[in-house]
Amino acid sequence: MVVSAVLYSPVALAVWPIPIMTRMRIIGLWARFISSWLALTCNLRYEVKGLENLPVKAGVIMSKHQSAWETIVFQVIFPPQTWALKREALWLPFFGWGLAATSPIAINRATRVQALEQLISQGKKKITQGRWVIIFPEGTRMPPGKRGPYYPGGAMLAVKAGVPVVPVAHNAGVFWGRRSFLKKPGVITVVIGAPIPTAGCKPRAVNQAAETWIEQRMTELLGAPETPTDSKQARHHG
Repeated sequence: MVVSAVLYSPVALAVWPIPIMTRMRIIGLWARFISSWLALTCNLRYEVKGLENLPVKAGVIMSKHQSAWETIVFQVIFPPQTWALKREALWLPFFGWGLAATSPIAINRATRVQALEQLISQGKKKITQGRWVIIFPEGTRMPPGKRGPYYPGGAMLAVKAGVPVVPVAHNAGVFWGRRSFLKKPGVITVVIGAPIPTAGCKPRAVNQAAETWIEQRMTELLGAPETPTDSKQARHHG
């Protein structure tokens, strides 16, 4: 993955001048390569349930975050998208350059209020471009069986933009552990829920509905409910 990212980063830089949707498709070829390489070398594949629930028009996807897997393979599963991430990630050599070429929502997390304002203003622009905004509401990677507090930034963006929230659960962390070099063979299951409408709803209610659905699916995937962690241990990404 590291070697291919270094080799492919000049391609990401070279396509920077072309329209964003075409640029995303070209950059997304790297994610397709990694997905195929995982299947070939690690016998790690995936299945998607509920893809028919995905609306035609772009909205907000709220998903569990367990490993680097979803940040890569979601580019294969879902339509053109963008992510909310800390702006420092764009400064990383090679990998950060590729991220920058995708025109993500780069957030300065100096203050929570400022980060939320950036998420909403930039997120609305991305959605009007036809790009889905992927939010990890727990703000950081959580190991399977653990759950962090669900921050309302994604729900607030959806309400402000007038688009639904699509909840997503998966068990990628079982096979690709957080900060783990070794990958386990198997089949990662990704479950996409029905859109949660936001018209006339409070962000907190939308956020709670997404959390309830996601955690119910996680209980089904893991065979047991996830245990809440101390909110101080979770890092807020907006």
